Amino acid sequence: MNDYQERLTRLLLDKNDYLSSAQARIWVELLWDDFETTYAKAGRPYQGIEMTEKVVKQWIQQYGGNLHEFVAENPKYKDYLVQDKNTLH
Repeated sequence: MNDYQERLTRLLLDKNDYLSSAQARIWVELLWDDFETTYAKAGRPYQGIEMTEKVVKQWIQQYGGNLHEFVAENPKYKDYLVQDKNTLH
């Protein structure tokens, strides 16, 4: 699973210059967990890592460039994603 998440982290960093590597990894982990949790709560059978990667990749391609703006609208994630200007990439 780490290989999948590492690829997605690199993709997100390509899409968003405002995120550090650590922040991008956190975003990938949050999106990954959100998809798998929502899918399970809906009572759907587990489709495997490849399906999760596919969905998270689509989300990153569609919303990745703006994810850094999410904290302003959702302060409960602030502790995870606070921007440290000294640790970009």
